[in-house]
Amino acid sequence: MVKTYFNEKAAIWDEAVAEKDVTKLEEMAGRLAIEPGARVLDVGTGTGVFVPFILSRIGHNGNLVCLDLAEEMLKRAQAKGFEGNIDYICADIANTRFDNETFDAVVCYSSFPHFQDKPGALKEINRVLKKGGGLFICHTSSRYTINEIHRQIPAVRSDLIPDEAEMRNLLSAAGFAEISIQDNEDNYLASARKPQD
Repeated sequence: MVKTYFNEKAAIWDEAVAEKDVTKLEEMAGRLAIEPGARVLDVGTGTGVFVPFILSRIGHNGNLVCLDLAEEMLKRAQAKGFEGNIDYICADIANTRFDNETFDAVVCYSSFPHFQDKPGALKEINRVLKKGGGLFICHTSSRYTINEIHRQIPAVRSDLIPDEAEMRNLLSAAGFAEISIQDNEDNYLASARKPQD
């Protein structure tokens, strides 16, 4: 259902839905603890709205893997011709074929509510993260705003950002530590780290 919804919306996504405020996107990217040269997994890449901002963090020596369940969204991202060391993979984050401890960081920009198996997705993200690696779940709107928008759309009405207590429980149960959740009227950022040992 969700895959079908996003495939059908791919053609109009950038014009009708995507964040267009570059300043907000740049500011969010600046809050992510991603180092130059990092290998990053972008889960739910969509049409690639956040891709240039991740690329600006990792630089020429970094590697970005763009993952999305909806092939039409991923095609739109790929067609933009972003410059950098980028791979595009159509798959579900709850079931990937990446090796253990592959990535320095995982970013979920405007995608986490749509994970149909949130506990499974977070466990898989933890598995593919290197020890000490960071997970960043981010939106350029508040949790309240995102959830209200989704509740108005039949196909995604149940795709919500959990409240803080539930989000902390989900992240902790998946093996994450150093959990931080910041939610205000302009943006949302939940970050966590895979323990070193």
